[in-house]
This record gives sequence, C-alpha cells and structure tokens, in this order.
Amino acid sequence: MSLRFFFDESPSRSELTRREWLRIGGLGLYGAAGLQAKSRRANSSDSISSQHHSPGFGQAKSVIVLYASGGQSQLETWDPKPEAPEVVRGEFGSIATPIAGVRVCEHMPKLAALADRYTIVRSVSHDDLDHGSATYLTMTGQFHSRKSSNPPPTPDDAPVIGAILDRVRPAQKFPYSAIHLNGPILVPELPSPGQYSAILGRRHEPLTVGDVTESALVLDGLQPQTDLSSIRQSSRTTLLDAIDHARGQFEADRQSAAVDEYYRQALRLLSSPKSRDAFDLSLEPTSLRDRYGRFRSGQACLLARRLVEADVPLITVFLSQSGRGQDKLPGLTDAYGWDTHNDIFEAMHDHLLPRFDQCFAALLEDLEERGLLDSTLVVCMGEFGRAPKVALERTFAGTSPGRKHWAAVYSIVMAGAGVGRGHIVGASDRHASYPESGLVTPGDIMATIFSALGVDPSGHYTDPSGRPIPIATGRPIGDLYA
Repeated sequence: MSLRFFFDESPSRSELTRREWLRIGGLGLYGAAGLQAKSRRANSSDSISSQHHSPGFGQAKSVIVLYASGGQSQLETWDPKPEAPEVVRGEFGSIATPIAGVRVCEHMPKLAALADRYTIVRSVSHDDLDHGSATYLTMTGQFHSRKSSNPPPTPDDAPVIGAILDRVRPAQKFPYSAIHLNGPILVPELPSPGQYSAILGRRHEPLTVGDVTESALVLDGLQPQTDLSSIRQSSRTTLLDAIDHARGQFEADRQSAAVDEYYRQALRLLSSPKSRDAFDLSLEPTSLRDRYGRFRSGQACLLARRLVEADVPLITVFLSQSGRGQDKLPGLTDAYGWDTHNDIFEAMHDHLLPRFDQCFAALLEDLEERGLLDSTLVVCMGEFGRAPKVALERTFAGTSPGRKHWAAVYSIVMAGAGVGRGHIVGASDRHASYPESGLVTPGDIMATIFSALGVDPSGHYTDPSGRPIPIATGRPIGDLYA
C-alpha cells in the first residue's frame, strides 16, 4: 500500500473515499503494509522487572523469529535418527557438524557447517494438533479455547507476542515494536489466529508486510514529496489535530479513532529517514541479496537484518505464507509450506530445504560479520513437528508418503544474545516420538524471548478493562545459556 495519498496535492485526493478508509484500516489484516498505531507508554500497573536475573536476561536488543509455518519435520532437519528403521528415519541421510556427535539433515550443508553458532532444542512438546490453534499457542503462549482446530481470528483472542511487547515496553527508536514479514500466515488459505493484537486493540498491532520481493522498496510511498515542504506538512498535521479534537467532542467512533492513529504512524515513518531507509533493499549490495536468495523468505531474512540495525525490537519472518500453498501452486517454490502430509521427501529436497538452508545460514553469518549476533536473539521454530512414521495419507494431495502432524516432540533452534554455541538442549527418544529429557513448552519459548529483551516474563500487563494478564506462562530456558 502506498503512503503517497496521505500528502498528495491532487484534487482527486482531497477527500478520502470509503474504499480508502477501509484500505487504511479495516482491511489491515490482509494488507502488505497496514499502518497501525500504538500507545507509546505502558500502563503504570504493568509489571516489568529490570532486576530479573535469569540467564540471558536483557542480552538482546532485538529478536528475529523465523517461523516455519506448517510444521517442520524434526527428523528431516534438526533431529535425524540414522539408526532407526527406514519407516522412521525416512529417505534422507544425516551429516556431521563441527560439534562432536551432533548430526543434522544431509540437505542442510550450510547450516551444518554453522552448528557451532547455535543451540538445537530437541524436546519441545505440547498437545495441540492443528495448525490454527497450534499457531495461536506458539505465537501467544496461550492455548486456544478450541484446541486442535482452525478457528478464525477474533477480537477476543490473546495478543501476539509483539503486541504484548508493545503494550509493556514500546520501541523508543522505531515507530513499531514488532514487524511481521511475508505475512499474514494462512492456514492454509485464511489468516491464522494468534498473529494479531486482538484484545489489546489495533494500536498495538505489529506492522505486517507481505511479499518483499515485489519491489526493492518494500513499503511504497515512504519518500517525502519533493513539492511538500516541512512547513506545509506541519500545518497539515496541525489542522488534522484540530479536526480530531473537534470531532472527539461529538462522537466516540473507535474505527475512526483507529484510522487517526494510522495517520500518526504514517507521519512517524515519513519523518524518520532511518525508518524509511530500513525498508529499502536496493541499498544492499547485489552480492549480498544473492547470498540470502532472491526469493520471498531470503529477502525477508535480509530485511529482518536491516530492521535489527534500525532498532526494531521484534521481527518475525514467516518462511512460508501458507502451510500448504503447494496444493494449488505445486510448481511455485515460494508457495511451499512445511505441512508435508504426502510427498515429504520431494517437497523437502526440491523446494523447502535448499532455500531454508541458504537464507537461515546467510542470516546467521551476516549478523555475526556485522557484530550483531551477540545482541540479537534468533529463534527458528514452527507450530509443531511431524510424525515419526512415514505413511501415505489418502485424504491429502500427493502420491508418495509423508508425515502427519506431531506435537509430542519437535525441534527448534536458537542463536545469539548469549545463547550457547554448539549446544543441544533436551533429547527425544530413539524415534523422535516423545521427549526423553529437558521438556520445553511454547510458554517457555515465549518467556525466553521476553527475558532476552529485558522484560520479566513473570510479570503482567493489563487489558483495556484493567484485568491483569501474565506476560508469559512458562519459564526462560536456562539450559540455553549453559
């Protein structure tokens, strides 16, 4: 969505049409760059403890979450079982890493070579078995009331982690506390719950950006108009404030108020060269853009690194927008998600793993080379894993076997901001079926992210009605920092 019309001199833009009002606000769920505003100050009753001293507390200035929507198989990535029967281990082999005894999938050679820069957690577990509600659990830290289902988003949902962060400690150096890239997540065709501000209201909504490969300038229209002086722009802002004040005396229109906040957010972006430039991928060398990969997840990872440099606290990269986009677009690799019920080995080998290996490795190397990894927590996770038994599912597209949903145990990866290098946390059993040691929950992951950012996860925030709500339900994963 272009921001040009906010300050366009054209008479045809002198009044906003109903369509434009909706374009700015009401359809922000689906927009590539819906500009939502937020409170710049937390409620005084919110609980944030700067004296919290769990391992890793406050070591991250920013967090990047790489979200493998659809359910990334632990057996074909971070927890291969080369000694298991073929029906369990699958068709892929494993390769050694620089860490003695640690092996990963053979089709992740770049990430295998970087194993001394991250920690694998092999014992994440919960019991929600469908994408929508499991995504909700993973992104909010709360179970949905309709467990193992695909419910639609509602205003009464728990807020996404970025909205909570914005509620308790809004960003000071950037107009947004949280940004979602390559979103929103679809399960598989409608937006998943759990990725919105929900009960906290739209002023805390993360900025959602869609396909970052459509243009090198990811948010079109962020450049100030050359024929609009700062004085004229300031006078327009003053006029808008006066109109808002007068209208506020006569009406209480929440939707209009939200749109007013969107204007404010646009002004903040337009007035900050650093914020504008963060979205301009053309400022990166061609060789580096190629290194990340000229595809959606690759360029989104590159943009995430740029947003870290622009002081955005929390950036989430959805590695695939739809968990099962391959059903309708089997020839388009960008459409592939990790929901591999059938054809798992073809999908992983030909589409998913090469790009994943390339862009994740490029991100880790780039952060390290720029001295940013020590202050940036990187988390790679999905909503669950895949079943330990390979089988053909007749109710899904595809002609060769795959793996069902499996939440009893799966793997995630964390790096940076004090996280141990070359470590393994927890273990699954010999078939990657259940945790054998070191159980970790989605609530623990949420708590770890907040703690890394210097927010006490045992504290609380208040919803608009004043009700106290825990920031996180789990505990930080202390073994990450061993």
